[in-house]
Formats: sequence, structure tokens, C-alpha cells
Amino acid sequence: MTAEAAVVLPVLILFAAALAWLVAAGVSEVRDVDAAREVARALARGDPQPEALDLGHRVAPPGSAFVVAQGDGTVTVTVTGVVSGPGGILDFLPGQHVHATAVAATEPDQ
Repeated sequence: MTAEAAVVLPVLILFAAALAWLVAAGVSEVRDVDAAREVARALARGDPQPEALDLGHRVAPPGSAFVVAQGDGTVTVTVTGVVSGPGGILDFLPGQHVHATAVAATEPDQ
């Protein structure tokens, strides 16, 4: 192994870890969108709030928080969470905050 390769290899490993973190942040964002949509739909069709939130917790990344607002024939659900660096390598960086909001019209008989 040449000296140049020995210097570049750690940089490439750190770059790959950063890319993995970006992918994890994107996946967490999508999971938050799905969780918000599931909870909003469940509440809009009249499911009890604890059951609807349970559906959301199954889909959302661990540690996500849900905020539910109802009014004017709609249900609004906001899901927020934090994605930290992969494997503790990038723990010196602040976590990436991800969030999603979904709005659903309530059923006419609700």
C-alpha cells in the first residue's frame, strides 16, 4: 500500500459513513411521512386516538413524537424525530431533525 492510499482510505471510509447517514435521514423522513399519513387516516375514519397513534408508532422511527390537531372537519398530524450519526462515528455532529405533516378530512358522520 502506498502512502497516498493510506492517507485517502480513512477519508473514503468517513465519506461512506456520511453517505450512509444521509440515506438514513432520508429513510427516516419517509417513515415519518408514512406514520403521519397512517395516523391522520385512522383518526379521520373515527378510530380511537390511542389505536391510531399505535399504528403510527409501528411505522415511525424510534423516538418519534406525534402532535394531533382536530378541527373544521380535518385532522392534522405532525411527526417529528431526530436521526443521529451511524454507529456513533458522526456523534460530534448534531442530529438531523426530520418531520412530516399529514392532513385528512374526517368522515361525514364523525
